[in-house]
Amino acid sequence: MKKWFSLGLTGMIIGCTTQPELPVNTTTTQPLPPTMYDYTITSPQGATLSLSKLASAISDADIVLVGEWHGHPGAHLMQAQLFAELYRQNPNMALSMEQFTRDKQPLVDQYLAGEIGEQTLIKEGNAWPNYISDYRPLVELAKQNSLDVIAANAPKPIVRCIGREGTDYLDRLPNNERKWVADNLTLTPDAYQAKFKASMHHGDEAKTQRQFAAQTAWDDTMAESMVDYLAKHPGKQIIHVAGRFHVAEGLGTASRIKARNPELNIVMVTPVTEQSNIAEDAPDYRVNVIPLPKGYVSKDKMMAAMKSISSRNKELKCYTK
Repeated sequence: MKKWFSLGLTGMIIGCTTQPELPVNTTTTQPLPPTMYDYTITSPQGATLSLSKLASAISDADIVLVGEWHGHPGAHLMQAQLFAELYRQNPNMALSMEQFTRDKQPLVDQYLAGEIGEQTLIKEGNAWPNYISDYRPLVELAKQNSLDVIAANAPKPIVRCIGREGTDYLDRLPNNERKWVADNLTLTPDAYQAKFKASMHHGDEAKTQRQFAAQTAWDDTMAESMVDYLAKHPGKQIIHVAGRFHVAEGLGTASRIKARNPELNIVMVTPVTEQSNIAEDAPDYRVNVIPLPKGYVSKDKMMAAMKSISSRNKELKCYTK
C-alpha cells in the first residue's frame, strides 16, 4: 500500500513538472493603440508638457482661449481636463462659451441656479447638437462649483443677416437686440481678415467683405463679453472655449480682446495635427491630436452639402429697411 502511494505521488509530481508552460500574457506590456481621445501638449518653444504643467505655465493669464475642432473627442476631453486643473489651482474662475449666445444668458443663469433642467437649457437655449457629449462636462463642472458661465456669442440669425446685408443691418435692430452684438466690429484690414479671405472661395469682393463682417461679429462679441465681465469681476480668470479658427495664433478673438483692453494677459491653447499645424513662431500652446476623418471624399458631395447649408439663408428673416 505504501509503495502504491509513493509511486502515485511520484507520478503526480512528475506529471506536474512536465506540464507545458502557459503562454505569457504580453498584452499588458504592449502600448495601447492611439485613439482620438489621446493628446499631447507642447509649449510654444516645443517642450512637452503634462496637463498640470500647462496649467501652471498659464496660471497668471487673465483669459485662456482654448480652441477646438468641433466634435473632436480629444480636443473636448482636453478642454474639460484643463478646466478642472485650472480650477484646482485657482478656484476664482469663470467659463466663457462660444456655444451660447448673449440672449440666452438669463437661461444659462437659471440652469446654474437649479431653476430649470438640462433639457430646458438645451431646447430653449439653442444648445449645439453635440452639447451632451462635448459641452455638458464643462457646464456641469461650473455648476457643481458655483462658477459663472458667460454666454459670450452673438445670435446666429443676426450674424447671418450681417453676412447677407452688411454691417448696416445692425442699425435696424431694436435696442434690446442690438446689445446682443458687440458695439464695434473690427473691419479694418488685419491678419485675421487676410486669413479669412484666403480660406474662402474666390468670388465677389463685396460679398466676401460682408461674410468677414459676420465672422468678426462673432469674435468681437465674444471678446467684448469677456472684457466686460472682467471689468465687473476683476481678478477672475476666464477659460473660453471656441472653434480653432477663432483662437489660432491670436489673430481672431485674442486680437479683439487686446484692442479693448491691452493690459489683459491672454493665452491661446490650440489643437494641431501634422497636417494642420500653425506658424512655427506662433505663441500658442499646442495640443497634438489625431486628425478628424475626412467629411467628404467626393468633391461633388461636398459641394452639394455646402449648397444645402447656403440654401438655409432663403428662410432667413432679417429686419427690412
